[in-house]
Amino acid sequence: MEENQPKTGKFALNFGVLLAVISITFALMLYFMDMHYERSWGLSIVNGIIMIAVIAFGIFQFKKAGDGYLTLTEALKVGLGIALIAGILGVLYQFVFTNYIEPDFMANTMEMQQREMIAKNPNLTQEQLDNAKEMMQTFSNPALGAAIGIVISLFFGFIISLFSGLIMKKQKPEY
Repeated sequence: MEENQPKTGKFALNFGVLLAVISITFALMLYFMDMHYERSWGLSIVNGIIMIAVIAFGIFQFKKAGDGYLTLTEALKVGLGIALIAGILGVLYQFVFTNYIEPDFMANTMEMQQREMIAKNPNLTQEQLDNAKEMMQTFSNPALGAAIGIVISLFFGFIISLFSGLIMKKQKPEY
């Protein structure tokens, strides 16, 4: 007797694209409201809630498709797959945004960060400011930014998947 087990990849792809579309829509909304330079806890919390909701819902839908059964391994596969797909699409969006939509984004961000540093610590020497600017330029490298973006997405995806899987797991009964 063959069981019709749902495929983790299908759910990861569908919900990864969904997460990316929602996140990119939110980012574009901030851009059009001229709030895309803001770095606040409120915006981070909204992004986190979006990620938690989509990953947990994707895992729930996978469990539902599997007749109500879910292992922790399956939850991790689905959740990490969602995070990976969304992370890759997010990096592609960021590339398009910083190269075509707003090419001055990185320069403006670094300038704002430098002004914040001076405001918080007016005793900084020019050498310290130059060192900070050099470090910011190192981290603004597109390849490094892409790698960091995907790793961060996978890290949070793992945490969300782990907790979701622990909450929703249900083993098939052994006969």
